[in-house]
Amino acid sequence: MIALTGIVGTTVMLVDRAQRDFNVIIAERDLRIATTGLRILLHELESSQRGFLLTEDEAYLLPYNEAYGRVVPAISQILESISIHPEYRSRMEELSADLTRKIEEMQRTIDLVRDGRRDEAIQIVSTDHGKEIMDQARTLLREIVRSSDEGLTEGVEEQRRSAGMLHLIAIVGGVIIIAVVGGSVWMALRYTRDLLTARSEVEALNEGLEQRVAKRTHDLIRANEEVQRFAYIVTHDLRAPLVNIMGFTSELNETMKSIQAYVLADGDQLTEHQITEARTAASEDLPEAIGFIRKSTRKMDSLINAILKISREGKRPLKPETIDLEALLEANLATIQHQVIENHGTTTLNVHAPDIISDRMSLDQFFGNLLDNAIKYRSPSRPIAIKITADRAPGRQIRIAVSDNGRGIPEADHQRVFDLFRRSGQQDQQGEGIGLAHVRTLTRSLGGDITLSSAEGEGTTFTITLPIDVRTVVRTMDNEQV
Repeated sequence: MIALTGIVGTTVMLVDRAQRDFNVIIAERDLRIATTGLRILLHELESSQRGFLLTEDEAYLLPYNEAYGRVVPAISQILESISIHPEYRSRMEELSADLTRKIEEMQRTIDLVRDGRRDEAIQIVSTDHGKEIMDQARTLLREIVRSSDEGLTEGVEEQRRSAGMLHLIAIVGGVIIIAVVGGSVWMALRYTRDLLTARSEVEALNEGLEQRVAKRTHDLIRANEEVQRFAYIVTHDLRAPLVNIMGFTSELNETMKSIQAYVLADGDQLTEHQITEARTAASEDLPEAIGFIRKSTRKMDSLINAILKISREGKRPLKPETIDLEALLEANLATIQHQVIENHGTTTLNVHAPDIISDRMSLDQFFGNLLDNAIKYRSPSRPIAIKITADRAPGRQIRIAVSDNGRGIPEADHQRVFDLFRRSGQQDQQGEGIGLAHVRTLTRSLGGDITLSSAEGEGTTFTITLPIDVRTVVRTMDNEQV
């Protein structure tokens, strides 16, 4: 609509301008014709009068008689047309009066010759007053003709430019209309293709409904098992430091009895054993019990913070966006590159997967965690080697494998390492055992899953499956909740 409105508006404007230029050309032409005609008439009047004065032959007055009655209308026509050149109006009005007197003078000389008073007529002509008027007339009329010629030339150029602009607008308008029509056809075809694709997806979804129901049932069973296991782990791990606090609190109570007996009693009433026992309680038992209590409370605080972190991640709303998977993996590898180089190791990235629509923060968090673990639990006997591969998987999914040649994980711990507060192998690195549990929570919140294959002493491969478009998973989950 905008394109057509612009084309029509521009065309109308150019046509109006061309019409104005045409009107100007016509006016200039009329003025030039009238001016040239007046010049011819004045020339005929003057020539005819002189011929008659010299010969007194009435035949010479034929042109005079024909031109005489046409002079006044010619002057009136010029005055009407002179509006396009207003600078000449005052001079033309003065010339009109002068020409009227000049014609009257010419008629008087003719009448004098007819009356036999030729000498008087010659004397009037000899005054040169009439010649001056005719010279002024010729000068002014030449200027008007020249101005009209310039106006005609300018008007023709303007018309030529307007025609060129119309030609250009026609071409540009045609191109725009073709583009708009082509775009409309393309959008219609695309819309039709999207409808067909959507219909195919609906048919595919209907065909796989039973499979999805079975999968959701399995997911619910797995989630219920995880809740039970999580409840057991949380209860067990939180109970251990609480038991320690209770035990050392009882020990503090006994210690305080020895110290109170020493402080409140007189020195003569205490035995040497009681004094030694009180001093030992104050210097050794009391600090030890307080230290163990502090350690247990810090452990509980750490466990509670870990639980809150997992809970917050589960409630954080996803922000789907288009992600270049290869660029994201390269960025995560770059964060550990200096540690790999210090270890004389290597990293390999091989991505054969399309861009995905997912939550960038979640992807960065769990890939960063897996790569940190690969560095943290590397084998001291060989340079580290980390490899990441990504390719398509059935069901509009992608499969990403993160492999290392580190210590490996015993087979008995393959599932255990994903539980909260559970770790495997030698405990020589700091940590609370929440990293892989966090990774699995993030992965499943994106509609995917994570598994591992590992051999102790050889290395570990974590395999992550994710949907290409997380929005389909979010919509499905929302519909199920409704």
